[in-house]
Amino acid sequence: MRKPQLVKAEGLPDRVTIYEVGPRDGLQNESAIVDVAVKAEFINRLVDAGLTTVETTSFVHPKWVPQLADAAELLERLDLPEGVRAPVLVPNERGLDRALAAGVREIAIFASATETFAANNLNSTLDDQFAMFTPTIQRALAEGLSVRGYVSMCYGDPWEGDVPIDQVVKVGARLVELGCHELSLGDTIGVATPGHVTALITAFGAAGVGVEKLAVHFHDTYGQALANTLTAFRDGVTTVDSSAGGLGGCPYAESATGNLATEDLLWQLDGLGIQTGVDLQKLVETSIWMADQLGKPSPSRVVQALAG
Repeated sequence: MRKPQLVKAEGLPDRVTIYEVGPRDGLQNESAIVDVAVKAEFINRLVDAGLTTVETTSFVHPKWVPQLADAAELLERLDLPEGVRAPVLVPNERGLDRALAAGVREIAIFASATETFAANNLNSTLDDQFAMFTPTIQRALAEGLSVRGYVSMCYGDPWEGDVPIDQVVKVGARLVELGCHELSLGDTIGVATPGHVTALITAFGAAGVGVEKLAVHFHDTYGQALANTLTAFRDGVTTVDSSAGGLGGCPYAESATGNLATEDLLWQLDGLGIQTGVDLQKLVETSIWMADQLGKPSPSRVVQALAG
């Protein structure tokens, strides 16, 4: 298999963590319901390729995300190696109850940086969303769980347009205060550019939220995801969300296209000599297999190039 020529660049981390979101953020946006056995094999293949953090599913009510209605059954089928993190998305205390019953040890909660997306996605307001998150986070922490916070619409909103940076920081900092160990800053509709990325990371630092608590989550709607990710690495971020094969979008934001493809990210990282522990060839084979299961080609440019 063709590989990139290794040429290192200054100002970049030696190693980064890939937070794989394909089984959750990827499959939740598929129109077809994927069989639970296929989902389990997908996750096992991702882990076999070397991914050690795989967001497996969501305990959102099946009415809203029917593609992930089999969350409990899926987790029962998994027997992941020690050291592999398998976080799940939890929207509220009812979801937390289900996650705890399934033996989950790490959750993520989902916040909005804008009023309109909070209304459309959470049936709440920008401030009132915290009334839902607070007891969920507190209970999870009391149970010894780790809690990640997603902040969506960090760089732009399809209804409101530009999103003030201080508004994003206010939401994210509040999640950290509540006990979230990590914040994933989401470019939900893929409109971010590198200068905006740096400005947001800098603003979080000024508010006391260090770069070690930040992760980035870019969609590739305008072809900017890799450039934005590289910028975040130069700014000190070492955790990036991506989705095998470029699966995903956002069911509540029609303009959102796929996530940054893990293979496209790996091609860049391998060429820069940045360690991830992930085998690109195995991952490409996994995404080709998954594309066959879904009956459509992978949008990942690297998967397309290496598929033969």
